[in-house]
Order: sequence, then C-alpha cells, then structure tokens
Amino acid sequence: MSLPPQISPPSGDFVIDVGDADFVQAVVERSHQVPVVVDFWAPWCGPCRNLGPILERLATEFAGQFVLAKVDIDQSPAIAQQLQIRNIPLVIAFRDGAAVSEFAGAQPEAAVRQFLEALLPSEADQAAQSGLDALTAGDAEAAEAAFGRALALDARHPHALLGQAQLLGNRGDYAAGLELLARMGAAPRELEHEAERMAAEFRTAQTPVDTTELAPLRAAAEANPADLQASLDYARALVAARAYEDAMPLLVDLVARDKSFADEAARTTLLDVFEILGSGHHLTQTFRAKLAAALFR
Repeated sequence: MSLPPQISPPSGDFVIDVGDADFVQAVVERSHQVPVVVDFWAPWCGPCRNLGPILERLATEFAGQFVLAKVDIDQSPAIAQQLQIRNIPLVIAFRDGAAVSEFAGAQPEAAVRQFLEALLPSEADQAAQSGLDALTAGDAEAAEAAFGRALALDARHPHALLGQAQLLGNRGDYAAGLELLARMGAAPRELEHEAERMAAEFRTAQTPVDTTELAPLRAAAEANPADLQASLDYARALVAARAYEDAMPLLVDLVARDKSFADEAARTTLLDVFEILGSGHHLTQTFRAKLAAALFR
C-alpha cells in the first residue's frame, strides 16, 4: 500500500529559473515535496521588476520552506499559453501537484509575506509528516501518535487520514479504516485517488478468507449453478484472496444473470477490483468492457 505524498522540502536552490522544457518536473512534480511558487514575469514588465526582488528575498529568508520558480513568459510561450497567462506579474502557488492559490500585480512585501505564510505547512501538516516518516521507518506506534496529533488539529487532514487508515488496514481493522476515509474532504486529485483505492481494498478485504475454505466454496458454487449466493460468496472470497483473474469472470457472469442480486454486489465488487488494479491494468480494461456488455445487453 503506497504512502501519501510527503511534504518535506527537498535540498537545492531556493530560487530557480524554469521554462517550457522543465516546468512539469521542476514545478508540478516538485510541489509534491515542497510548495513551489511560480513568478511569471518578463524583462519589459515594470511591476515585475518591483515584485521579483521581494519574492527572491523572501525565498532566501524562508530558506527552503518553498521554492521560487521564475518563468520568463517570453522565453516560455508554451507554458504561458497553456496556463492562459494574459497579465503579469502573476504568481501561482503549487502544492501536491496542483495550483492552490495566486495573486496578480505587484504587491507590497507584507501582502506577499502573508500569501507565502498561508502556503507553508501548518502544525497539522508537520505532525502528519512526522507520522509519514515514522511509518516509513516501521514505527507504527510513533506514526499513530503523530497522525492523532494532526487529526486533533485538523480532523479532515488528508495525509493524516490516509496514514492512519493505512495503519488500521495493516491491523485488519477495515471498518474503522473506511470510517476514517469517509471523513476525507476536498483534497488534491492524487490523494483522492489513493483514498478511493484504499477504500476499495478495505471493502474487498472485509470478507474473511481462509485459503482452505476456497475449495468448499468453489464446490458449493459448482454443485448448484442456480445458487447465486453461493457463486457470489466464492467470487468474493477469491477477491479477498487477491485472486482477481479467477474472480472477475464469475462476477461478470453474476451481473449477466441478475444484475440487481444482493444490492448489485457483483457489480460493486467488480468496480472495487478495477479501483485496486487501476485503469491501466489489462484485467481492468478487459473486464470493464465485459461488465458493460453484461449490463447493457
């Protein structure tokens, strides 16, 4: 189970020049590690010459708590066009791979400082990062304590919710993990996808599986093909055992036979498997088409 993106700053210069060729790597990807503040400017822009030194001075003062990326729009027309930059100076802040705030025009230093301070990691962010570090180090007790501190400060903190849910999942407490994930509000797309994948994994893992029980479950399903519940029990057990390739044909067959059986359990279980495997997996692509055919035949 992968960890949520970390929020500790990388090493390196505090002020960098960025262009079309390296914008994605230097800004979008790097913002998963540290906030990146992008200053869109041009040499002919008078207000840019006033704002630029303020940003550079504060980047040095904040000493790596954020990275200042300077983009000359004359030298980077593709990025300027893609982001629809029409007026400069324009400052856009990125975190977790997404633009989170911006301001336009030259601003006094006090206003710029306030903008930057709102972007920096909060006390809850720092506690969540401590939890991620402890989790990476294998110290579950310290991780749980740190995530608890983060959630006491911000009950919907996405990194802390994901980390705490992962700990619960590692202990087999899937119901409690799902309750935590349900608390998650708006978050960067990558974190939302991770929460959806984790929730799908927890839902499918809730079926208790003993590998010695798979044979009798299969025998029961094969002995009476008309018994939809027996087929569903066997398919769910296969999913819980991560035998997805064996389970998915059974689930599609159940949908084809009675799509509404057991509150559409076969369909929803298949959707969870798609989420776990990811949209690019060959099984997802194959059985998503088969599911559609079974639903709309």
